[in-house]
Amino acid sequence: MSNHEELARILNDEINAAADEAALEAVRVSALGKKGRISQLMKSLGSMDPEERKVMGPALNGLKNEVQQAIAQRQQVLYSQALDARLETEKLDVTLPLQASALTSGRIHPVSQVMDEIAAIFGDMGFAIAEGPDIEDDFHNFTALNIPPEHPARQMHDTFYFGEQEDGSRLVLRTHTSPVQIRTMTAGPPPHRIVAPGRTYRCDSDQTHTPMFHQIEGLVIDKETHLGHLKWVLEEFCKAFFEVDTIKMRFRPSHFPFTEPSLEVDIGCARLGNEIRVGEGDDWLEILGCGMVHPQVLRNVDIDPEVYQGFAFGMGIDRLAMLKYGIPDLRAFFEADLRWLRHYGFTSLDIPSLHGGLSR
Repeated sequence: MSNHEELARILNDEINAAADEAALEAVRVSALGKKGRISQLMKSLGSMDPEERKVMGPALNGLKNEVQQAIAQRQQVLYSQALDARLETEKLDVTLPLQASALTSGRIHPVSQVMDEIAAIFGDMGFAIAEGPDIEDDFHNFTALNIPPEHPARQMHDTFYFGEQEDGSRLVLRTHTSPVQIRTMTAGPPPHRIVAPGRTYRCDSDQTHTPMFHQIEGLVIDKETHLGHLKWVLEEFCKAFFEVDTIKMRFRPSHFPFTEPSLEVDIGCARLGNEIRVGEGDDWLEILGCGMVHPQVLRNVDIDPEVYQGFAFGMGIDRLAMLKYGIPDLRAFFEADLRWLRHYGFTSLDIPSLHGGLSR
């Protein structure tokens, strides 16, 4: 038996003995690779005399083709065997109940849903969404907002302070989203029309207060804005948010350092046991604070109060969610209880829109 015939027998045995595709690939490389046994024989053709080359050339080419064909056939057999083994282990029991997909079982948190609802309403009125950092400096969180040094909001029993910096100042976890208003006014000239939703932080915790909560504040600055515009914006917002045709509103004098005049807003409601129905009844419920931007606040951000004026308002997003969807305890918002979330949450496709209905 010649050398190439002996090699053909050996290679066929190795191909048939390959237990998987990785082993078969090793055989292919050892035979047909750059340094493979057949490749080495092909290189030796150059050193043969013409008569011997006439015989060995076709023989080696035939051996190469034979091995390639044998490898392809074995590869198909191994693939079929692997597929059969996989199908055997991946049988599906069609009698089992259908498992809910993440798309249907997942839930959007009520706070996230209400944020989207509020953004849809104010976006339709032409407001832009503005954001700012959760960690603020004294100027943006207090001083620019006309909050004096002795004000209770600056005290440690109400505010989370960081350690002192080299210059003696201390950063804070923002106590409201009003710093976003300051950053908006310092970023460019009026007019401004923005709402600023986000997380805020205060040292408080009970059934209706948590150390971290969510607020949204609005700001409009231009040359002709007045209280009538503010009242219209808030009335339209409340009707759209609570999805009622009419709503009673009451504006009461109040005091905030950053607005003058300052007002607190109540909406008409009916209390039936533990249920509050907005848009009906003779009772009142406080929902937000607002007012005309204080002239000193405008001066603090280099806006001339003789030329520009505007209004601002702020409300708690968590409180709005509790009122609209009948959630009794604010602390449950942050406990990550899946049972609670499945009950009060929204499906991922419940995207709020004014034309399709906010809460559908």
